[in-house]
Amino acid sequence: MIKVTFLGTGTSQGVPVIGCQCEVCSSENPKDKRLRSSIFIETETANIVIDTGADFRQQMLREKVRKLDAVLFTHEHKDHTAGLDDIRPFNFLQKKNMPLYATKKVLGQIQQEFAYIFAEKRYPGIPQVELHEISKEKSFCVEQTKITPIEVFHHRLPVLGFRIENFTYITDANYIASEEMAKIYGSKILVINALQREKHISHYNLEEAIAVAQHIGAEMTYFTHISHKMGLHDEVSKELPENIKIAYDGLSFVVD
Repeated sequence: MIKVTFLGTGTSQGVPVIGCQCEVCSSENPKDKRLRSSIFIETETANIVIDTGADFRQQMLREKVRKLDAVLFTHEHKDHTAGLDDIRPFNFLQKKNMPLYATKKVLGQIQQEFAYIFAEKRYPGIPQVELHEISKEKSFCVEQTKITPIEVFHHRLPVLGFRIENFTYITDANYIASEEMAKIYGSKILVINALQREKHISHYNLEEAIAVAQHIGAEMTYFTHISHKMGLHDEVSKELPENIKIAYDGLSFVVD
């Protein structure tokens, strides 16, 4: 059994977007306010975060997370990595390095963008990390929790989704090859990105995401990585099939 909590369900700019006065960005409904996309997974053996976006600190405080065993990264874009520095409190609390799991390319980008973490002469108090290279070729374990990487494409950029038991999380995708799709089948709960109504170069739009969800056939599918262009949460929700919902920040569920 695992518990999943949506730390953020927004796109790279979040919702509301700075300076925007559209009906979504002006909405008073808390479900229309979205931090950058990330999830927190609690298994019987591990607490895991997927992606540390710019809102990571705020998300950890909101959910009162006091223990974190690992961070998994889907890809190298800033809205998924920018908050990495804020793992430091976990270093202090747990008195150990934080394991980071990502592809070789993403680990290289992290080493470049957070060069001070890996400098030969390190400033006191910087994040302490352990780098673990992963790929679509092989499952891996975090504290006895088995994780299966799934390669998807964000236009031409390879991105990793992850399956843990009967739960699959995919973000920033607009193409999944058949051999990778096979890893998803049988999931009870699927999370997948649905950016907006209009077609987009690197994300599934609403229509495409519904089609993928129905093809996979999970008992329940949640859409994430939502743009303000999607429309109001409550209005879009009325249009969706019974077993497909738009996620919102703070939503949690248990997967048997």
